[in-house]
Amino acid sequence: MSSIKCLEWLRYRLRLLDQTMLPQEKVFLEIADYRELARAIREMRIRGAPALGVAAAYGMALGALRIEARTKEAFLVKLDEVYNTLASTRPTAVNLFYALERMKAVAERGTDSSEIKQFLLAEARRIDEENHNAHEALSKYGAVLIQDGFTVLTYCNAGALATAAGYGSALGVIQAAWKQGKKIQVFVPETRPLLQGSRLTAWELKERGIPFTLITDNMAGHFLHRCKVNCVVVGADRIAANGDVANKIGTYTLAVLAQENGVPFYVAAPVSTIDLSLPSGDAIPIEERSPQEVTHIRGTAIAPQGVVVANPAFDVTPHYYVSAIITEKGILREPYQEKLRKAKDL
Repeated sequence: MSSIKCLEWLRYRLRLLDQTMLPQEKVFLEIADYRELARAIREMRIRGAPALGVAAAYGMALGALRIEARTKEAFLVKLDEVYNTLASTRPTAVNLFYALERMKAVAERGTDSSEIKQFLLAEARRIDEENHNAHEALSKYGAVLIQDGFTVLTYCNAGALATAAGYGSALGVIQAAWKQGKKIQVFVPETRPLLQGSRLTAWELKERGIPFTLITDNMAGHFLHRCKVNCVVVGADRIAANGDVANKIGTYTLAVLAQENGVPFYVAAPVSTIDLSLPSGDAIPIEERSPQEVTHIRGTAIAPQGVVVANPAFDVTPHYYVSAIITEKGILREPYQEKLRKAKDL
């Protein structure tokens, strides 16, 4: 089984697997400047809420390494610029902001420039390790929900590429079930407009040797209705205090279809994805991306020039469509409010 590593800290730089080049090419970027990292995040060269959190943490460390300042106060002013640049990249994935806030708090504890730099790199490595451990744990918890012989439908890409861990979230659950010897099959919708399903999830499953069938997004209802799917497992970019879930656009549609057809709909995500500051999904900011992502595929136009385009990158699935939320603290079910708070506090 191949090891999939999308992000790695090297001395004074961050090595990223460029996900825009997959599956045709396996290209690595070596980034030494936080502004370059911010561009890579905006351009989806690194993506997935947990991976963005780890990348942002290392981005703060990268930015700090280049700061020269005589006082702690002057250093922190310059570090705020790094923070703001990284925070402005993608608004929906809360893990990015969770990591940045942790890094900022650690910087405040340093006494001088040298110590702050040491503290920041140590904290980034700690966030990286915690993230890895969280996904390994939640994958094992979630595997219990997948029985031998199940066909699982997943969506977008919630694997190692999206988490910067050896395991994914949704794909981590699938991978753990497969490693336990369960004979499973996976349906993979292509995930328009950027095709993270056909480009990335299909690539990961092929690397893992897990059998799957690629389908277009609008085929999911057909297979759910024909009883060809035993459960749906997806990841999340942000989970509100009441259990509402923001994930890749199209997730809400799948959740409604799953409930209509009596198919369990599971969300797999680390507790860092839980945002208790937002009472419901109505308050989750939804990123609007470039119209060209819809009008073009790999640079080729597929729509008439000048058409009006809407391109929200995420939608929100209300909590009552979610059968369970799989975290590293265990499997949570309705009512979510108190259970999410306890999981976050543990």
